[in-house]
Amino acid sequence: MELPQTFRGSCHCGAITFRVTLRSSVVLDCNCSVCRKKGILHAIVPLEDFERLPPGEVRGTTTATATDDPVTTYAFNTGIAKHTFCYRCGVQPFYTPRSHPDMVDVNPRCLDDVPLGHFDIRPFDGSEWERNVETIR
Repeated sequence: MELPQTFRGSCHCGAITFRVTLRSSVVLDCNCSVCRKKGILHAIVPLEDFERLPPGEVRGTTTATATDDPVTTYAFNTGIAKHTFCYRCGVQPFYTPRSHPDMVDVNPRCLDDVPLGHFDIRPFDGSEWERNVETIR
């Protein structure tokens, strides 16, 4: 994959859409309690390489209460990481990572029409986050 390259992405229902420029093909596969259960992959980018876009055509139904912004935040432990996800479909297309609180962590699984084979997926031992975080800073 030729880089840098700009991609569009979204949650499953289309209520959250974004554009991101990736300058590296390296993606992290974290085994912490949240990422392991959600199947999230990580491409950490500078804020200037990320842009929220207006929602696309929203698909599906939900029992969630509608809000102006479909992004809902879940935080635990230190509360520094802001695990954002769509209140309608539950997908987490991006969030503010604890390791890089001034950047955006985009989930490459949410990029439109980009096969994961284009990325260099590397394991990150997030189950021992404190001990290993310096390897990704």
